[in-house]
Amino acid sequence: MMMKKLVLVTLLLCSVCVSQKGKQMPQLEEATLGAGCFWCVEAVFERLPGVQSVVAGYAGGTTPNPTYEQVCTDRTGHAEVAQITFDPSKISYEKLLEVFWEAHDPTTLNRQGADVGTQYRSVIFYHDEKQKTAAEKSKQEVQKNFSDPIVTEIKPLTHFYKAENYHQEYFNKNSNAPYCRLVIKPKLDKLHLK
Repeated sequence: MMMKKLVLVTLLLCSVCVSQKGKQMPQLEEATLGAGCFWCVEAVFERLPGVQSVVAGYAGGTTPNPTYEQVCTDRTGHAEVAQITFDPSKISYEKLLEVFWEAHDPTTLNRQGADVGTQYRSVIFYHDEKQKTAAEKSKQEVQKNFSDPIVTEIKPLTHFYKAENYHQEYFNKNSNAPYCRLVIKPKLDKLHLK
């Protein structure tokens, strides 16, 4: 009896494998970008077709497992970033970079609007050499659109630390909060994102 069940389970699994053979799972990639407050960055990128998820977090610093309070002291070296998981068959890394340049002012050092400090710096943390090359090329190409020099850093990602849960999906959960209404909503409107 046990042997029959085992054979049936094996046949069932094989039939599922055969039926799924033509359907490949998409190969997802990640991009990690800092463009001021991570609430803004998250709200922008999670609205793009092809983006699977966006996680607010910290990168580029020296303090392991930093907290928001530590990062706000401007002494950990971390930037507020969004780690974007995307399907490159639906949206390219280069398209993400185009939106990145449009979504913030990459010519202001350690500042976006009223948000001031190194944690708000403009930065691209690349995951591999292909992303590094694409980021450098994109930065060079987009410079013609700005009268001031672009100060965006391009650095390898060494560690990404997920921010506290209350920072995740911040705009979606708090769209009526003053910061969301006054800063994030106009940015989404400018980029024609709902």
